[in-house]
Amino acid sequence: MVLERVKALAAEQFDVEEDELGAETAFEELGAEPEDVADFLLALDDEFDIDLSDIELDRIVTIGDAVDAVKDMLGQ
Repeated sequence: MVLERVKALAAEQFDVEEDELGAETAFEELGAEPEDVADFLLALDDEFDIDLSDIELDRIVTIGDAVDAVKDMLGQ
């Protein structure tokens, strides 16, 4: 499932436990700066073989926002 894969990647990227993350977890809560979120989106590109480069960073505030963006790109 997309949420689990996004959470696993976020846990690795932001050095937190995966079980601490939920759809409502904001990247700001993880201490992420905008450039960190941009790097995370690049990692999602690689993980899901998609291109999120057209997504505006201010639209991706939470883990759930990232999941929605991935699902949109995958047509789910």
